[in-house]
Amino acid sequence: MTNTFNIITLGCKVNQYESEAVEELFIKKGYEKVSTNADIYVINTCTVTNMSDRKSRQMISRARRDNPNAVVAVMGCYSQVKPEEVASIEGVDIVLGSRNKENVVEHCEDILQNKEAIDKIIAPSESKTFEELQISNQTEMTRAYLKIQDGCNMYCSYCLIPYARGNIVSRDIESIVEESKRLANNNFKEIVLTGIHVSSYGKDIDDELSLIDVIEAVAEVEGIERIRLSSMEPRHISLEFLERMKATKKACDHFHLSLQSGSDDILKAMNRKYDTVIYKQKVEEIRQVFPNAGITTDIIVGFPGETEKNHKQTMEYAEEIKFSKMHLFKYSPREGTRAAKMSNQIDGRTKKNRLHDLEKIEEANRKEFLNKQIGKTLSVLIESKSDLEGYSGGHSTNYLKVNVKENIAANTIIDVNITNIIDDELVGEIVEKDS
Repeated sequence: MTNTFNIITLGCKVNQYESEAVEELFIKKGYEKVSTNADIYVINTCTVTNMSDRKSRQMISRARRDNPNAVVAVMGCYSQVKPEEVASIEGVDIVLGSRNKENVVEHCEDILQNKEAIDKIIAPSESKTFEELQISNQTEMTRAYLKIQDGCNMYCSYCLIPYARGNIVSRDIESIVEESKRLANNNFKEIVLTGIHVSSYGKDIDDELSLIDVIEAVAEVEGIERIRLSSMEPRHISLEFLERMKATKKACDHFHLSLQSGSDDILKAMNRKYDTVIYKQKVEEIRQVFPNAGITTDIIVGFPGETEKNHKQTMEYAEEIKFSKMHLFKYSPREGTRAAKMSNQIDGRTKKNRLHDLEKIEEANRKEFLNKQIGKTLSVLIESKSDLEGYSGGHSTNYLKVNVKENIAANTIIDVNITNIIDDELVGEIVEKDS
């Protein structure tokens, strides 16, 4: 009888990538993926917030309830940071951490055969090389994620990720290109280069090697038509970088630049490596090279010591920059970080009010950016039928949802003239290309 497995994933796109790679490992060994009553459960955990830890524990317990006799393997950031806590959860057989995922199938088979718990935590600092987890197919049918690095050296005062993921390790560029070719052969037209801190790509290998070299190499792969970047560190943006990106004719004009605060005092307390002047300069450089770029960001409200003045500075800065989208979060103390020990922690009501203030600015900025698209022609990768009846929908290069009243096959790239906005999504008409 064929053994079955299920993978439950929490957290970021890197975790999703790693889960899909582990899924391929199981399938290659002859396992069948099922949604319930699996012989093996793999829980890929997240620890970015206290809520992430709680959800990870809930998923572990749910797997055990679903099949009390199943092998339960826990991997990822939560199990890396708190291995003893995870191992103490009833029913956990394997604790792997954020590395050593490539051997998860073998570890699960050991449990199936020997019924003895395994603890395979490997401290990220002990691993100086990139763990090769390869993917040839993914759940999404049009956009593929490609992990090019792991780890982070920034040590922001509020963040546990460097402790969970270790220092940066970069993937060999030849391996990146090979995976790009496999994805292209499986008809993926858009690749998202992802990692924990993609801007630092190459720093552990060669001072001359950087992210732009990866972009240019992937752009040479036949069949890959669009290259998108995950979150970028503002300091690594330069006019040379942007001009080389544009020259590939495949780089998407969408940049996610995490801001976190519009107050220089708070940025310093967060141990961010830039200030608002540098950040604004980088935004201006982006818009100089990519005039219609979508610029998205993350902002944390209620960081310890954030005054009303600091909050107003963030509000004014967000209005000035005019992001196409802002992801807003209330500060959540994480045990083990410097910020959790800081005085002047902000109360929950104040955080909620400040979040609401920024939500209003986010909505106004987003609507303004959407309105600026009317009359423009955008390149759109059709992904599926739209929520709008009778429409097909996809994303533009600057990462806006676009709908056309046509039945267009998924994975088709079309030019769309934007004519309207419905339910915060763009609507347009197909522009016929000259034959």
